[in-house]
Amino acid sequence: SCSRRIDHSLMRVLITGATGFLGRALVRAFLADGAERIVLYSRSESRQAEVAAELGDHPALRFFLGDVRDRERLVQAMWHCDAVAHCAALKRVDSVAYNPDEVRKTNVLGSANVSSAAVEAGVAKVLMISSDKSCLAQNAYGVSKAQMEHEAIAYTRISYPRGTKIACTRYGNVLGSTGSVVSLWRAAVAAGLPIPITDPDMTRFWFTVGQAVDVVREALARMEGGELFVPVLSAMRLGDLAEAVAPGWPVRVIGLRPGGEKRHELLLNDDEATRTVAVTESLYVVKPALPTWRADDPWDGEPFPAGAVYRSDLVPRLSVEEMRAMLKEM
Repeated sequence: SCSRRIDHSLMRVLITGATGFLGRALVRAFLADGAERIVLYSRSESRQAEVAAELGDHPALRFFLGDVRDRERLVQAMWHCDAVAHCAALKRVDSVAYNPDEVRKTNVLGSANVSSAAVEAGVAKVLMISSDKSCLAQNAYGVSKAQMEHEAIAYTRISYPRGTKIACTRYGNVLGSTGSVVSLWRAAVAAGLPIPITDPDMTRFWFTVGQAVDVVREALARMEGGELFVPVLSAMRLGDLAEAVAPGWPVRVIGLRPGGEKRHELLLNDDEATRTVAVTESLYVVKPALPTWRADDPWDGEPFPAGAVYRSDLVPRLSVEEMRAMLKEM
């Protein structure tokens, strides 16, 4: 684990997409860290009501209805915040394939609004949540996240002199997240149906929501502006995952989904690897390809192996038993 308590400069935090799976987990984590104020920024009135009912009348919580497409509303919500965790996104690969312009409006333009609003509001740190699908992207979702990364890191040249540091982090698949295969497969089992699998030999990076929260904590604590944080993760075949979820249950191979689905995911390509160092046993940092406003290099660590890539079929595999233990943590 790379867990780290947020420091006193990060006691007032805004979370976009705060009523989503990761957003809710971050709210609980920052409450446990003793945050002075947590602004939950999201579009869904009903989901905000659900979170309010779950967490009770906590004095640190502030509920703001709003869309990341609305820059003015973002500025209002960010006043007197120290940090922003930007989780809001359209992310379902199949629906995104049919609605690429809507994805651009939220994932690209909305993320740009988050950056510029943070500068105007005087926020110290902004962390953009990206995805392994952004690395050598092959679908509309991955392309939108790749564009978000490039714009956020480039924007640091403007934001850093104004006192706002912006960085990104890439994630793999979070077990139990909304719409995840684990949830879908469990529903199929409950209905007595075969588990639908795109390809049993397909591999994916996996980690728990607790690990995901730890990465956000660590990145917010360590970020200097312009970097990309990448967690050290293990991977697993989908066929093995199905065996961990429902031992001996029949499966049905359905093939790759339309819209550009990869058989194996990348967290780092070979070009990025030349700029990558390991800062802890569980976290890499990718230095920006182009200079940011800073003239110095704030990062030191063990370089990523020359010529290597960080791909889900080339990293240590989780065993069925290890995955079952992770599933119990959900």
